[in-house]
Amino acid sequence: MKGSEILIEALVKEGVEVIFGYPGGRALEIYDALYAEKRLRHILVRHEQGAGHAADGYARATGKTGVCLTTSGPGATNLVTAIATAYMDSVPLVAITGQVSVGQIGKDAFQEADMTGITMPITKHNYLVRRAEDIAPTIKEAFYLAGAGRPGPVLVDMPSDVCRQSTEFKYPEKIELPNYKPTIKGNPRQIKQAAELLKNAARPLIISGGGVITSGACPELAELVKLTKIPVASTMLGLGAAPPDEYFLGMPGMHGTAVANYAICAADVIFAVGMRFDDRITGDPEHFAKQAKIIHADIDPAEINKCVPADVPIIGDAKEILRELLARLKKEHFERRTEWLQQIAAWRQKYPLRYQKDSRVIKPQQLLEALNDLTGGDAVYVADVGTHQMFAAQYLRITAPRRFLSSCGLGTMGFALPAAMGAAAARPKERIICLAGDGGIQMNIQELGTIASEKLPVKIIILNNQWLGLVRQWQQLFYQGHYSHTDLRGRQPDFLKLAEAYGIKGVELKDPQLFAKQLKAALAFKGPVLINALVKRDENVYPMVPAGGVLNKMLF
Repeated sequence: MKGSEILIEALVKEGVEVIFGYPGGRALEIYDALYAEKRLRHILVRHEQGAGHAADGYARATGKTGVCLTTSGPGATNLVTAIATAYMDSVPLVAITGQVSVGQIGKDAFQEADMTGITMPITKHNYLVRRAEDIAPTIKEAFYLAGAGRPGPVLVDMPSDVCRQSTEFKYPEKIELPNYKPTIKGNPRQIKQAAELLKNAARPLIISGGGVITSGACPELAELVKLTKIPVASTMLGLGAAPPDEYFLGMPGMHGTAVANYAICAADVIFAVGMRFDDRITGDPEHFAKQAKIIHADIDPAEINKCVPADVPIIGDAKEILRELLARLKKEHFERRTEWLQQIAAWRQKYPLRYQKDSRVIKPQQLLEALNDLTGGDAVYVADVGTHQMFAAQYLRITAPRRFLSSCGLGTMGFALPAAMGAAAARPKERIICLAGDGGIQMNIQELGTIASEKLPVKIIILNNQWLGLVRQWQQLFYQGHYSHTDLRGRQPDFLKLAEAYGIKGVELKDPQLFAKQLKAALAFKGPVLINALVKRDENVYPMVPAGGVLNKMLF
């Protein structure tokens, strides 16, 4: 078989169903092999960055490894932002890029780019395949590495002449990587220590991260909360890991709930599982949870003690650790920690998420509350980056894992639209709602063409405040109201005409008395819809912890 045919066979062996891609000269052999291929669905995007984000959205929505395919040079470099996005959020992704022929590498050939060098800091691993015999084992390794341990993106660079070479197809049944052996089971002694701390704590708190969802540990987390009656907060990547019940405190951090932030500052034991203590969660790490003993469980040993020192570090898979922890704690009897839960209830009552309704204009929070009512949580929300993202994390009721997808680590504007089409391709029977700002939506707006041509029934809601909203808020609060190049009035397209140009139904929401009814009708429409929601221009996201601040010193 030719190398390009081996590549396709290898993808089929790995259970790949959908590829997001864009053809070009150095990928022509691969696309020729795809010409009559019926086992794989190829979705033609309108920009390579869109291919990367779509594969990312597919992976987040399913837990499977997403796949994207581009040509060499600019086609490959256009993937860099998408690869970095997946890397920061630990998303399993295999990016396949065309490359100049082996003999031309390093000679500045037309559309040559050193993709293994460029992507080395933002991939788990990358490969430059130099022989057709290496294609099958490379793909096997790439998929194993993308999903094993802490997931992440892997790049496979395919020279055009290697795709033309012929060799016998042999697909390895298993893979052996002696230098990569992720620790799965936690250390029993450390789990015992963690159990003792949680059992004896007066003011315990759980913080769950995206690793809980990745490992499929949400049932174990729910059981732990039910058994121990310990309140739980979730990072943005972890939203949906914990059920939104009486013990759920919401998201902590810069734009987290007041109750979650106050609980962190007052806790005497914090069990952090599958999260990495990034700066948006901790604020000033020197003042983070000063009263608490920290139990930190994560599959990546590099995260332990990186940002916040751990009193009890546990390296391993979240599901395995929670199972072992539950086995120990089930032997104990837990009373409701009445005083602690009363304190939490008092914070919840005194500092709820709140906003002032305005009869003249739609508030972003109001629109998100209407979405809660209309969907009952039965939707996959894909949020872009900005004020709408923070409002969504605060106000939406995320009832299950993999129902809130967003670029959290890299904060990539333009992520949501292509990621939503990836989610729609992955979960065609579910309601997919893309939430975007009027700034971010324009960064990959060409993917409206993909959504229209593939008939992906994504409901796109633009929360249009005619600002780069989150930057504007910082300029207001910390830069004396110097709104430098963030005002988008008069600098926007007519979104309804743009939707019409792509053959997509367009709806505008501007009347606070009528918008809920219009929104209901738009969500009921069978095909894709673009909803331009004109919301209050200067609505800020509160609470807010200033960058590098202390969690209990919030702006309200």
